[in-house]
Amino acid sequence: MEFVILAVVIAALVVAGLVSGLVVSGRKKKQLPPAPPSTPTLTPPAEPHVGEEAETPREEPRRTIEEAGPPEAEAPVAEVPAVAEPEAPAAPALEIPEPTAGRLVRLRARLARSQSTLGKGLLTLLSRDNLDEDTWEEIEDTLLTADVGVAPTQELVERLRERVRVLGTRTPEGLRGLLREELLALLGTDFDRAVKTESGVDTPGVVMVVGVNGTGKTTTTGKLARVLVADGRSVVLGAADTFRAAAADQLQTWGERVGARTVRGPEGGDPASIAFDAVKEGIAEGADVVLIDTAGRLHTKTGLMDELGKVKRVVEKHGPLDEILLVLDATTGQNGLVQARVFAEVVDITGIVLTKLDGTAKGGIVIAVQRELGVPVKLVGLGEGPDDLAPFEPEAFVDALIGD
Repeated sequence: MEFVILAVVIAALVVAGLVSGLVVSGRKKKQLPPAPPSTPTLTPPAEPHVGEEAETPREEPRRTIEEAGPPEAEAPVAEVPAVAEPEAPAAPALEIPEPTAGRLVRLRARLARSQSTLGKGLLTLLSRDNLDEDTWEEIEDTLLTADVGVAPTQELVERLRERVRVLGTRTPEGLRGLLREELLALLGTDFDRAVKTESGVDTPGVVMVVGVNGTGKTTTTGKLARVLVADGRSVVLGAADTFRAAAADQLQTWGERVGARTVRGPEGGDPASIAFDAVKEGIAEGADVVLIDTAGRLHTKTGLMDELGKVKRVVEKHGPLDEILLVLDATTGQNGLVQARVFAEVVDITGIVLTKLDGTAKGGIVIAVQRELGVPVKLVGLGEGPDDLAPFEPEAFVDALIGD
């Protein structure tokens, strides 16, 4: 019995100790100080892949907000524009020149407007009731002002006086017919005015164009190429004017418009060499005509003679030179005759081209220059348009002067 009581007491004491231990343990946990912050675990950098460089970590000093300043905006990444591949320049479209047949007739109104002073002035004077000496002197002055020239003027006045006296013509129609006949006689209707572009041998026809710079020589060469192409001929151009800036470029532009190739050389190069090459290329291509534009410097006549003479001799190594055209500015009047004399001494001129004939009332230069050189006017320029170069037709010219 006592043993049972003793066991119960011991069990009670054990239970009480366990409970008090739990209570003390719970109190001790509440009084523990907070645990210190754990040290961050450093993760080792990843191993670099093949082809990449390993980054070496570096410790940057800490800065305050004032030292650091505002955050920097990221610089915009400039976009590189895509570069388009340059397109090849398109070949210029070939132009179809106007046919030359009847071209002067189509340009007659333009010619008549500029020459009406001469024709109408003469008809008005001839229509006076009394053709006294003063009237004939006025007729003579009108012809001289139009650059007909002294000798042709005296000849025309004498013939008109004689025919008016004998025929007694006074009607407007009669006087117009009379004046037309005499002007045609002065111009000459029996001249061969065709531009020689056919060679007598198995080579292209060769035409050399000469004249003072400023008369429209290079432009006339380009327009002549259009005339020939319009008549069904194939053309090669020789840019032998190497002393005037951009002369070769200008001529090449004219040629490209109608499909004529231009043979050129360096600026300041030897004109004779370029002329030789142009004829050589014309033969190789089987062209019908070779047009050679030459320099027009008149600083010294000796230098001009040497240069043009050399061009002529070199070209003739390939074959005969078929035509030498002298370009004159109709507005220069008698000064053009001085130029004509100089060039006539240098080369054998075979035909004349009168430019700017629509811009002057001095149409008498046609008569004067033919008398001076003894060669015909073959072409006339009547404007700035590409097809304003026309074969000279005496009848159409006189009709434009005096009207129908």
